[in-house]
Amino acid sequence: MTDPAPHQPATYGELFARAMQRNGDRVALSDGTVSLTYRQLWVRMCAVANGLAELGLRPGDGLAQLSRNKIDAIVVIGAAYLAGLRYTPLHPLGSVDDHAYILKDAEIACLVVDEIGYEGHANQVLQATPIAKIVSHGPSRWSDLAEPLAASTAPDFTPRGSAEDIALIAYTGGTTGRPKGVVHRHRSLLANLSIAASEWEWSTPPRFLVVTPVSHAAFLFLLPVFLKGGMAVLRSSFSVEDFSEAVAAHKINMTFIVPTMLYRLLDQAEAVGPKLVSLENLIYGAAPMSPERLAEAIGVFGAKFSQLYGQTEAPNAVTMLFRRDHEPDKPGRLASCGVAIGDSRVQLLNDDGEEVAPGEIGELCVRGPLVMDGYWKREAATTEALKHGWLHTGDMARQDGEGFFHLVDRKKDVIITGGFNVYPREVEDILVQHAGVEACCVVGAPDSKWGEAVTAVIVARKAPLDLEDLSAFARDRLGAAQRPKQYEIVTELPLTGLGKIDRKTVRAGFWSGQDRSIN
Repeated sequence: MTDPAPHQPATYGELFARAMQRNGDRVALSDGTVSLTYRQLWVRMCAVANGLAELGLRPGDGLAQLSRNKIDAIVVIGAAYLAGLRYTPLHPLGSVDDHAYILKDAEIACLVVDEIGYEGHANQVLQATPIAKIVSHGPSRWSDLAEPLAASTAPDFTPRGSAEDIALIAYTGGTTGRPKGVVHRHRSLLANLSIAASEWEWSTPPRFLVVTPVSHAAFLFLLPVFLKGGMAVLRSSFSVEDFSEAVAAHKINMTFIVPTMLYRLLDQAEAVGPKLVSLENLIYGAAPMSPERLAEAIGVFGAKFSQLYGQTEAPNAVTMLFRRDHEPDKPGRLASCGVAIGDSRVQLLNDDGEEVAPGEIGELCVRGPLVMDGYWKREAATTEALKHGWLHTGDMARQDGEGFFHLVDRKKDVIITGGFNVYPREVEDILVQHAGVEACCVVGAPDSKWGEAVTAVIVARKAPLDLEDLSAFARDRLGAAQRPKQYEIVTELPLTGLGKIDRKTVRAGFWSGQDRSIN
């Protein structure tokens, strides 16, 4: 056996263990009903890690989880990293077809299901893609993770794996074809952790409210909170009333929200404002924020905002607009996504991989240890995304004279609605299966609530098209985030010179008169 190199870092699992072991009887997690200390959480993680090993899972095997935000889901995430498994979260609002594809593509050895609310969905997924090992958080038709937990009385698990192992395969869609698996090894997650610890503006100790899905960016907030001896409070959904009650009850001082959530808080600011006084830092991201509404929020709630920009391929920590930089009196500042942070290099490049002149628009590109290894089993897509030695984000931006980046448009067709990515082609491929649809083009239209509303522009086979029937058709086949919020019927769609539907022209029709083409 070869000794490891002396400069090899710890794994993500080892840092979970360190956080649990050194914070003892402090409260680590709460769901509003049940609270666990670090010691109790460590016992649970070890028990589940042992249970997964007893199922035959070995370091490097793929584990997927479909769950809402709950304590059991966090236990499984920690246990997966302790056991050296490669973890794949499933979007809680994803479709049966997408989930079945991901389980097969990622070569998942075991699926963990939140039996409350997802058992029926999981049954449909498993009919399409059978998985040998299926377990649930609690009693169900499958093996029950509560059984090894009930039998465990003391922590006993040594973290497995190495920093060069694959830690995470997170799926992100493409403008064409199936979702792609973004591969991160432990070292890129550790880079994210290092940037978070050194650059993000933390309260001491953090009391962090989790209201966005831990299947997405929210899970990367957990380990920094734990290492700092803080507490995470979980909510499985967002409502203004529940959010404000949780902040008041737990004296929450930090949270991460998407713009849609902030807009809803603003609309009820008079009622909820007094309950939010403990909040010191409202971090926002995942979608562009309306500068006008952000200025309004600062006026109502105070200078408590910071913004993170990243993507699955370089998560959460490419640029940051710090609290001190939220200056409404500086024109355009609130439309910025901030400055580069950590040890990542950020440049704006043209199509030849050359840096654009100051003030000119280029594609925002990233280089550094935060960047993904590539796309799972997608060599051509990886080569394209990492060409010229940079991660190409697909976001077009300019940099002002003070070094702040400003996103102006998206090179890709992705729609960001309520903080979730929706890929038009995937929606179009479903809608054209309806008997009444001749052709369609799906774009994001500006929307004060969602940022962008998924909008389907339809050419009907014959008039009139029954939109209620089309909506029901979409509801049965698409995840909640993918379903069009609105439909528009036209007699024809514009075409490019090659005879393809001109998506850019369709989208521009909804954005005319706007200062920028994102919202």
